[in-house]
Amino acid sequence: MDLTKEPYALTPQQIRFVERTVANMGVDQKIGQLFFVIGQDEDLVDLKGFIAKYQPGGIMYRPDRAVKLQHEISACQNESAIPLFVAANLESGGNGLVSEGTWFARPMQVAATGDPEKAHELGDVSGYEAHQVGGNMSFSPIVDLDLNFHNPIMNSRTFGSDINTVIAMSDAQIEGLKANNVIPVAKHFPGDGVDERDQHLLSSINSLSTDEWMESYGRIYRHLIERNLSVIMVAHIMQPAWERRLCEGIEDKDLRPASTSKLLVDGLLRKVLGFNGLVITDATPMIGYNTALPRPQALPATINAGNDMILFNKNIDEDYCYIKDAIADGTLDMARVDEAVTRIVATKVSQGVMGGDGSLLNPASSRIDLKLDEHKRLSAEVATESVTLVKDRDGILPITPAKYPRIRLVVLGDVSDGGFKEGGSVTDKFKAKLEAEGFKVTVFDREHLDFHEVFEGGLKEEKAKFDLAFYVANVETASNQTTTRLDWIHLMAADAPWFMRSIPTVFVSTCNPYHLFDIPSVSTYINAYTGNDVTIDAVIRKMTGQEEFVGKSPVDPFCGHPETHL
Repeated sequence: MDLTKEPYALTPQQIRFVERTVANMGVDQKIGQLFFVIGQDEDLVDLKGFIAKYQPGGIMYRPDRAVKLQHEISACQNESAIPLFVAANLESGGNGLVSEGTWFARPMQVAATGDPEKAHELGDVSGYEAHQVGGNMSFSPIVDLDLNFHNPIMNSRTFGSDINTVIAMSDAQIEGLKANNVIPVAKHFPGDGVDERDQHLLSSINSLSTDEWMESYGRIYRHLIERNLSVIMVAHIMQPAWERRLCEGIEDKDLRPASTSKLLVDGLLRKVLGFNGLVITDATPMIGYNTALPRPQALPATINAGNDMILFNKNIDEDYCYIKDAIADGTLDMARVDEAVTRIVATKVSQGVMGGDGSLLNPASSRIDLKLDEHKRLSAEVATESVTLVKDRDGILPITPAKYPRIRLVVLGDVSDGGFKEGGSVTDKFKAKLEAEGFKVTVFDREHLDFHEVFEGGLKEEKAKFDLAFYVANVETASNQTTTRLDWIHLMAADAPWFMRSIPTVFVSTCNPYHLFDIPSVSTYINAYTGNDVTIDAVIRKMTGQEEFVGKSPVDPFCGHPETHL
């Protein structure tokens, strides 16, 4: 580890400060630096007591009110002897940290504009709003490739399936974040988007060959490393081909997800790709982490593998003890702990979190100003340039009250069932906006079915009720799901448009761009990528002929199936 080299590029004086800081730490304080804990609620926890006891190296917050977050983060920083990394999932906007912040656009929507400047704005808006409350690190950009349309967790969270697009958009987002003193963290090494399963639920697999991997994910990470990326997040994802390349004869039972694999972190990431920076795991409460090894073995193995920080805990006291016991019995060498802590402190110094005197640099703004109006305007520009018309076979568009006065609105997936979803309900928003255009809108009631219609209704009866069926799929990508496919009402598929060849039917997706796989015969299909207000506005303007569709799909919305084109 050479702290004079990138991504640190420290001066001799700074290096002496880092070395002195690490040398002056006790074992407990060093163990604390290894942990990146979940943000605590001041209404439930004594924040000063928590920081004093656990002395974490970083803290990651889920969204909350700006004023509350600013107070909590400030309290934690004031109590911490070494300034904290304060992170959030700023993947789609400042709303990743601040609940009233801007939901700017999902990465795939940004990519659909074809303009890297929009990715810079995503980073800039996210970083600015996070910095207002004390955030200094972003668990983004997502640099995965969306190579499997069945994958339930990547999808619209990525910049798409094209390597050059991912590189260009990631570069721009990184610069936007850095302009606000927010450290970008590229994820999810060794690469999500190949498997159709979610690492939250099991150790998923990047099944590419070593050559295929180097030409895709490897090319992306090497590019970012050459541009001095300082932090990478390692996932609970296996890459069997590279483990076999680096350890000839390794048995299947010894293959590991990257988060506990010395072959993939110390071998592939550090030696093959030459990464000299800080490595943080993805969240260790995930099942994909905990089923690889017993947790008392997994945590020390994670640090031994070459990871420097452990994200989140199950039971925090148990987790600290697992590391302490491993040091005591020699499973985890103190020299490896010192190396990890040195990288942590050096990153804090080099990235402007910590001064040469140990002070916190670039704290939260003294007066919160989120610039929400300005950021909403920028978000609206992305919406205008991104909404994508995939097909309009029967020429149903534009829709007008004169052509289709009565609309049946059917919304799928409009539920909140955990998984840290962003969007919430869109039903009322689409209904209100369509009515404002002069349509008479009736919402299909999935909870109170008309059983006569379901079992015996024919075309004449349906045509007497509506002139156009307007479908919206608000099926969001979120953790701990096995699929983001359409899930029709199981009773006779009661909400499915069996009549679509006889009654004009349009379909809009506010997230997953691959729904044509489940409804290939629909005439008109539109990908909006994000269900925020400005995008819904843009969808309605374009569908009613007030504005052209100009978005270009960053993935294959036809899913490689010829019938979806028909």
